[in-house]
Amino acid sequence: MSKIYTKRYLANIVIEAQTPLKVGSSDIDMLQDAPVQKDWNGLPMILGTSIAGVLRKTFDKIFADEVFGDEGNDVEAQGSRIIVSNALLCDKDMQVLEHLETTKSSFLKYFDSLPIREHVKITDKGVADSKNSGKFDEEVVYKGTRFKFRLELIGNENDVDNFQKILQTINADVFRLGGGTTKGFGDVKVLHDLSSYGEMDVNSQAYRDASSSLNTRYAEAFTQEKRKLSHSTYILAIKPDDFFMFGSGFGEGDIKMTPTYEEMIDYSSEKGWGKKQILIPGSSIKGVLSHRTAFYYNSYLMKEQKDYKKVGEENEAVKAIFGHKKELAKDGETELGQKGKVLISDCFKTDEGNVKVFDHVAIDRFTGGAIDSALFNEQTIADTREYTIEILLDESNIDEEMIKAFESALTDITTGMLALGGATTKGHGVFTGNWSKS
Repeated sequence: MSKIYTKRYLANIVIEAQTPLKVGSSDIDMLQDAPVQKDWNGLPMILGTSIAGVLRKTFDKIFADEVFGDEGNDVEAQGSRIIVSNALLCDKDMQVLEHLETTKSSFLKYFDSLPIREHVKITDKGVADSKNSGKFDEEVVYKGTRFKFRLELIGNENDVDNFQKILQTINADVFRLGGGTTKGFGDVKVLHDLSSYGEMDVNSQAYRDASSSLNTRYAEAFTQEKRKLSHSTYILAIKPDDFFMFGSGFGEGDIKMTPTYEEMIDYSSEKGWGKKQILIPGSSIKGVLSHRTAFYYNSYLMKEQKDYKKVGEENEAVKAIFGHKKELAKDGETELGQKGKVLISDCFKTDEGNVKVFDHVAIDRFTGGAIDSALFNEQTIADTREYTIEILLDESNIDEEMIKAFESALTDITTGMLALGGATTKGHGVFTGNWSKS
């Protein structure tokens, strides 16, 4: 017997990117390896299917099947009761373009050129994997960008709590959208003062007259509590001893190697975007933590007289905390794979800071003399301010010794034993400080 759903629970939600977003598309681009998803106006967007998929994965199977639908059989199968719109970019006036715009404002034109993140695949030896296309890049959406989307739940009077539960999940600290969420991307925050929700009866005149535009506002203010999830929060507070450089992969003028800077969107400013900021990518922090966690976990295995030669994704601690790619189990049929349980946010500083240029010359390994025409230089950041990096870790189903190995890696960063960024063999990237856990 089918249920009768006479209620519609609706919410127009505005989110702001706390870190850059990697909302990939299937488009082919000659300039980027992974361009972002764009709408009909060429503006970044987030597909509603992506939002719905992330939401479904945060709930248990019973709730997910009840609200998001299940396959079942031909008789019992139930479609989704959740309708999620695409998340469209908000302009300077906090409106979304739901039509084809022939002339963009200066603010919207700023999104014609998006940041490019350069990456290098690292081997178990901690060096670039040049044999397997180790270098690649990704297009991302600026930090600070705001999107608006609609969430609708088809139900009855008994679904009030279900709708509240979904809103609390979107409002949670660990809610991430897009790809690369375990390496710094996708951290979003709900803007309560710009979001709203409401409840309507399908037989009411208000529902018949309701607009489908995302620019409408409902009666209730968005003041939802946050859903509690099983994540511990680590705060890594560190100061550089002197110089550091997270390489951009590009040169500038006579400078062959430059540090990574990135601009951000600032809706409160006159133009709508801010100055270039120093960036410490979460992916760089994740890489060094992964290798050092494997080292400490192998040290523990060695004490227990167990096999300790496994590195990278072959290391059980790395697989449990940082995830591993899909593979077939020994039976040849079961597919194994796990997303990382650690979320590391990108860290930004509000200005470009001071820089220091170092000149170098390549040395002939045979004669010990300088190689002709081999002079090069690198630009580093000279700063002693504190940088705060937030790390969230879901500790469920992770052994105590693995957690200890991870925390030992954090300690090495705070004591200067584990350098961060590029050119660490030249003395750069030494940080000291402390970490705390809650």
